[in-house]
Amino acid sequence: MKKILIVLVVVLVIAGFFFFGFDDLLTLEGIQSRLGQFYEWRNQSPLLVGGLFFLAYLLVAAFSLPGAAIMTLLAGALFGLWWGLLLASFASSIGALFAFLASRFLFRDSFQSKFAGKLKSINEGVEKDGGFYLFTLRLLPLFPFFIVNILMGLTTIKAWTYYWVSQIGMLAGTFVYVNAGVQLAQIESLKDIISPALLGSFALLAIFPLLAKKALDWYKARQVYKGWNKPKTFDRNMVVIGAGAGGLVSSYIAATVKAKVTLVEANKMGGDCLNYGCVPSKSLIKSAKVAHNMRHAEAFGLQNVEVDYDFKAVMSRIQQVIKKIEPNDSVERYTGLGVDVIKGYATIIDPWTMEVKGNDGQVQRLTTRNIVIAAGSRPFIPPIDGLETVDYLTSDNLWEKLSHQSSPPKHLVIIGGGPIGCELSQAFARLGSNVTQIERGSRLLKKEDLEVADYTQQCLEADGVTVLLNHDTVRCERDKINNELQRLIIKDKQGLETALEFDALILAVGREARTTGYGLENLGIDTEGTIVTNDYLQTKFPNILAAGDVAGPYQFTHVASHQAWYAAVNALFGGLKKFKVDYRVIPWVTFIDPEIARVGLSETEANEQDIDFEVTRYDISDLDRAITESQATGWVKVLTVPNKDKILGVTIVGHHAGELIAEYVLAMKHNLGLNKVLGTIHTYPTMSEANKYAAGEWKRNHAPETLLKWVEKYHRFKRS
Repeated sequence: MKKILIVLVVVLVIAGFFFFGFDDLLTLEGIQSRLGQFYEWRNQSPLLVGGLFFLAYLLVAAFSLPGAAIMTLLAGALFGLWWGLLLASFASSIGALFAFLASRFLFRDSFQSKFAGKLKSINEGVEKDGGFYLFTLRLLPLFPFFIVNILMGLTTIKAWTYYWVSQIGMLAGTFVYVNAGVQLAQIESLKDIISPALLGSFALLAIFPLLAKKALDWYKARQVYKGWNKPKTFDRNMVVIGAGAGGLVSSYIAATVKAKVTLVEANKMGGDCLNYGCVPSKSLIKSAKVAHNMRHAEAFGLQNVEVDYDFKAVMSRIQQVIKKIEPNDSVERYTGLGVDVIKGYATIIDPWTMEVKGNDGQVQRLTTRNIVIAAGSRPFIPPIDGLETVDYLTSDNLWEKLSHQSSPPKHLVIIGGGPIGCELSQAFARLGSNVTQIERGSRLLKKEDLEVADYTQQCLEADGVTVLLNHDTVRCERDKINNELQRLIIKDKQGLETALEFDALILAVGREARTTGYGLENLGIDTEGTIVTNDYLQTKFPNILAAGDVAGPYQFTHVASHQAWYAAVNALFGGLKKFKVDYRVIPWVTFIDPEIARVGLSETEANEQDIDFEVTRYDISDLDRAITESQATGWVKVLTVPNKDKILGVTIVGHHAGELIAEYVLAMKHNLGLNKVLGTIHTYPTMSEANKYAAGEWKRNHAPETLLKWVEKYHRFKRS
């Protein structure tokens, strides 16, 4: 009942404000037309007018009414700088507190209970840094203050903290506006308009947000670096840890702009992607695809062939592929580009000092203005009882461990239903392994739409993979009599256990960022699975940045390269201009056969986020080139804004989907709609025509029916 009464009072006050014309009064024109009368009242009863002004301002702030900025100017015009500042400052802060409390009383409990899971991390952040965050919002007018009042009322910040931080945080801005009001009140002739005092006041209004931001940045930097001794000079402009995609691109950019940069790598140049991930896995997938096509040569008018091969040769080819690409990422190449490359282990001593222990045993200390951490990730090892007693593999070490076998593992178990697990399952099955894939969830590829996951499962099973969903791993064990015999015990949702014998066990349950071993703990840099960074990839120390898997939120080589540009530029030129990382258009591909590619929203994500959309679908079974290739499977699915051609997301399932998705990535990046795709000439016959035909489907579904009826009548007239 109390809530209903409060809502009723708020509605009545707001309605009365507009009904009685107070909205016209609280405008610059309204104030100027009545300023003489205000002066007369003030001179007759200064205390009464001051009290009424205070109450009026408080009500405007408390009920989130328009006119707070005008009231602040009026405070300076009526009461001068210091009395005006006193009245406006306390009235605005107390009014903000009332709005905050009303929002909290009316909405917070239901809001917190409804979104408890999503708000947990926000509440923890408010508990830790809520005061400073609020101070920043008050000092920098990024959002209207009435919105800040309402939204902060939904959080767990204490009311007293909210009041005093608001009081202090708004003081500087209030001073600027009150001073502007003082200057406006002193205009008596045209020459006063160009007086230095008035021009200076307006200039201060314009540049205050910039000055406040600079002051905040200076204060935060001063606080975070407190207790550390900054060198007077530096050996390097930038030191980069890790020579994967993120580290290589960061150091390359630094060298290109003539900065003195050192790149430190303990292991192989090129990082995980070249040596253990993308390159070797795609090489394996290609060999497996050739073997598959040979066994199914009838689809191309040839005879099926039973493939006889040496698995060692397949693994040897993978190493040859890596060696052909290695020179692009080599020490020699980057040294030639101007990068000082050190093979060894780096340890961050302080925000500007790095100790590097070379693989040759030499130890040196380098001072640097900036540090970019691009240490990558490692396979996640799940906590399975007895795992240490069996010979398990990961996506990192299987290339070396299996390289000496003349045949692939006969009985292979793969744990994990994500992209890596699916790719390896299909590839090894096509090469002759008896593959069982275990996934604890109810589906494969949980980030994709359900129809994509179901189709993936059908494809894997068609290649002979046994897919077991809704199964948990219980333990690993070796046979007590035959030590060579290894088993994985799994359990379904009903608790029924099954023993799977295996020759090889591959763990493919994701990767975790490398956040230890190079000194983050020395500086207290926060990690939450990945290194915590801001929108500019800066850690708590603005001169220490992170890029790639170690920073998240995506674990893709192309995203690491994308982030590396921002990390390098923000490190070297952040004092002049900083750039927020743009994650709006991130594509990815799962390289099973046929491939799965996506950019932007899926249907599932759009529904979860309550985003309205339309779906346009084109089946690749109708595509001429796909038919000639005997690969007429899959589809193109495009999500668009209802009744518009603006693209929200695209999923492509089919052969060469990873290549086809690039056109939509370009379109989304540069805000090109489906009409532009449709109007672009696509070579015939190519797979890329699938994109044009998908756009054509959208156009057909949005044909102007009324106009077409008139056109039909026109043609009928022309025939008569």
